[in-house]
Amino acid sequence: MRFRGRGRVVSPYVNLRGVVSSGVAVAAVAALIVAGPAGAADAGKRIDLRVLVLTDGTPGVDAVSAQLEREGVPYDSIDTRLAGRPTVTPALLTAAADHGKYQGVVVPNENPLPAAEATALADYERGFGVRRLVAYTWAGPHAGQTTAWSGPLDGGSLTVTAAGKAAGFGYLAGAIPVDDRDPSVPESFATLGTAGAGFTPLVTGQAKGGGAGSVAGVYTVDGREQLVVTTALNRFLTHGLVLGHGLITWLTKGVNLGYWRNFFSLHVDDVLLPDDRWHTGGNCTVGADCPSDLTAPEIRMLPADVDTLVAWQQKNGLKLDVAYNAFGAKATDPLTTRLLARKADLRWLNHTWSHLHLGSVAAADITAEITKNVDWARTNGVTIDKQELVTGEHSGLRSLPELPADNPNLGPALQAAGITSIAADASREQFSRVIGPARTVPRHPMNIYYNTGKAAEAVDEYNWVYTSRANGGSGICETNPASTCITPLGANGFTSYIVPTEVRIAFDHVAAADPRPHYAHQSNITEDKVLYPVLDGLLTRYKAVYAANTGLVNPRMSAVGQLFARQDAWRKAVAARTVTGYRIGDTVTIVNTGAAAIDTPLTAPTGTRKVSLNLLGVGVPGDAYGEAYGGQRSAWQSLARNKPVAVKLPS
Repeated sequence: MRFRGRGRVVSPYVNLRGVVSSGVAVAAVAALIVAGPAGAADAGKRIDLRVLVLTDGTPGVDAVSAQLEREGVPYDSIDTRLAGRPTVTPALLTAAADHGKYQGVVVPNENPLPAAEATALADYERGFGVRRLVAYTWAGPHAGQTTAWSGPLDGGSLTVTAAGKAAGFGYLAGAIPVDDRDPSVPESFATLGTAGAGFTPLVTGQAKGGGAGSVAGVYTVDGREQLVVTTALNRFLTHGLVLGHGLITWLTKGVNLGYWRNFFSLHVDDVLLPDDRWHTGGNCTVGADCPSDLTAPEIRMLPADVDTLVAWQQKNGLKLDVAYNAFGAKATDPLTTRLLARKADLRWLNHTWSHLHLGSVAAADITAEITKNVDWARTNGVTIDKQELVTGEHSGLRSLPELPADNPNLGPALQAAGITSIAADASREQFSRVIGPARTVPRHPMNIYYNTGKAAEAVDEYNWVYTSRANGGSGICETNPASTCITPLGANGFTSYIVPTEVRIAFDHVAAADPRPHYAHQSNITEDKVLYPVLDGLLTRYKAVYAANTGLVNPRMSAVGQLFARQDAWRKAVAARTVTGYRIGDTVTIVNTGAAAIDTPLTAPTGTRKVSLNLLGVGVPGDAYGEAYGGQRSAWQSLARNKPVAVKLPS
């Protein structure tokens, strides 16, 4: 049986939380310098590029922490519930009268601390011009508002105001839907506010029942700026994922250590091979787990499907990765001929020669499966990245309960074949890890099954997996704690339920800045072409929510592996505090006190330029810094000891 992962996983995030410390000495360091305008409160003072998070474990502040982790923004966390926690005092917040340790403060509600600590925090924010983000509160006088409406916002929508776009949410376009995933459960309570003196709405809400008002806005009072959120968020709610980057951009004034993109890649596995077919009468897969007397034709692409794929890519400006098995290529095969005729229009990915299960085979056989596929590509002029690999069914890697450990021959075989990125199944193995010379790239399985070429087959198998025994299903949903049972889908269930559900799941991965690719199979782009409605729905939703300056990033697998490696190294550097950043007036300096160079992420405003330092230490502006994305400039850049690099922010 060729097992395909069907699970759904929540994207893991890089955790850059640290412990509160007294600062880092700066000496004999390499620096990345950013020049820009300073406010009156912070002019001439040093402010470290680190965020302070006060948490009480509630979902709102956890949602903000999750966004800091996604973007790689360093932060310290203090749990206000713990006895013996650090006390918020001037000594904790400052290293000297002109040296503040935090560029922004996140609090769970409007009153998170005892009076003396609250005063110390407010004095710090005022004295250093540091912003505060209140992760969840109600629309009351303490937030410069009066309550206009309150209740569940499920099924409503959010809209970013013009002020919001100027204050950090400029990566968003139109209305942001508030999902109603389960009509029987209130999911996102909100109080919609009417602005009073000193309050500027950044995001407004429209309830399904008709209420309207602010759900996020800036309250300026007592010389301090607070962004108050009056709708419930958690790290999984879609609208929270969409708004997350704007919250961080506002909090850090648009200049912070960190890197943010929205990614989407999809691998189409088994190209050139046929896939087995689901038997709707037997509730099984022919050739895998069906009785021998149940038969059905295999599913294999036709030459016209290649043209459809190329046309879809050209229309949408997005590449799907063609994960091929050259064992299925034949000299007189029309599909092979058509694929090779359009080879330059496709992005190819090595899926091994014959889809051999690699759980217990010898190293030489694994290497042969890899290199024979590479040789076929070379012979036929097909361009591939020889360092990428998708094994058949992710085999060779540990896969509980079937395979408790990696095949010990896999690492040496990957070394011999020059593989540096190998696909894993994110429903079984969420986190990237290193095996031999390679890094795993977990892929999200789509619930568009490998054994379905027709919509009716997809509905029938979906019903079998996700309905109870009493309703004619397998009952898996009753015994698997990670699953839930649904009412059996009708004839239109593919369009009315499966497609929108898969669109929402994929959209959440994208909005969470998750670079993990998705995967489906060649069977899904032939016959009824069941994959395309999901892809079209995803792109339609994305373009409705995000501005044109925030396009989907479509990396191939090796680039995702490189990103995971960078994130791992960056996480370690931040935890060890060998890389720190600080601002003095109009200059921000990123300091590397480590022994080796480190790829460092920086986000800054549009108009930022690189600066070369002359012998007198004077900066000379040069080319634009980084890459444009979401109305900002950002990049990963190698930061070495004793080799300063500078950029200048626009005035």
